Amino acid sequence: MAESRFRLYLLSAAAMLALPAVSARLPAVPDAAGQQEAAAQQPAQSAACYRVYRTETGDVETLSLRDYLIGAVGAEMPASYEPEALKAQTVAVHTYAERIRAQNAAHPDPALHGADFSDDSTHYLAFYSEEQLRKFYGDAFAESYEKIAGAVDAVSDEQLYYADEPIVAAFHAVSAGQTEASENVWGTELPYLRSVSSEGDTGAPEYETVRCIQPDMLREAVQAVRPGAEFSGAPETWFGAPDVSTAGTVLHIRCGSEELTGQELRDALCLRSACFTVSYDGQQFVFTVKGFGHSVGMSQYGANVMAKNGSTCDEILAHYYPGAEPVHLTAE
Repeated sequence: MAESRFRLYLLSAAAMLALPAVSARLPAVPDAAGQQEAAAQQPAQSAACYRVYRTETGDVETLSLRDYLIGAVGAEMPASYEPEALKAQTVAVHTYAERIRAQNAAHPDPALHGADFSDDSTHYLAFYSEEQLRKFYGDAFAESYEKIAGAVDAVSDEQLYYADEPIVAAFHAVSAGQTEASENVWGTELPYLRSVSSEGDTGAPEYETVRCIQPDMLREAVQAVRPGAEFSGAPETWFGAPDVSTAGTVLHIRCGSEELTGQELRDALCLRSACFTVSYDGQQFVFTVKGFGHSVGMSQYGANVMAKNGSTCDEILAHYYPGAEPVHLTAE
């Protein structure tokens, strides 16, 4: 899934920080007790087109598979990335879109007005029309469009499957040097979303960032999501020792009177990831944060580093989605 947000952000250059790096919401997967319905099993074929609800106009636009993939890949990963990384992104986007399409076909969302999904990147994959791509890339549009389209054309028939269905093809901007297992973020263990090394991420621009927050602001932000939270005593006592995964994600931490997950605190305080440490310097809380995004699945920056070092699209996908199999599908 592309961050819950499956929403991520890219770190290749300052201009690229405006691009959403992964999308969206987690497609239906079984919960720990096996209660939640999984996405329906898909036949060995792919959609010839997608219906996309355009949030700005309220229209449902029918797009060819190629046009949709170009617009989604162009919105989710910088064209400056290596061709093999762009191909890997294309496969992840296609797989994610197919799973969401099946999910909404089985359980239609009235808010989509008959579409397969929308271009709202807070819930689905980001998507740029050709006009939006022209505005975004400016003078570099022709070169960028050709590069993205070339990646799409090379792998548009490929998806990733596990147990005869499209996987939850989560991706994020940059990990803390090791990706995270799905259960540590969403509570659901998936065999192909394991924690794997992504050491190249440590060289990303703004890999480590610092956010300083005054005690009053922190109290207000936490109480907005946990109204019952109480903060008594000196600020330096407000946080307990965190429970941290091997990948660096804060799993749980006491904040005031409340036990929060790292993801909850990340969202409340607008931190770039849940891989953080916190200290108090006598005046403010200092959060040192590594990476950008939820850290599950493919690291986009890490994929680009692998591509620069000679890895192919299939090698990148095999690394970040262990056990998932590439399947070449025919159009419906």
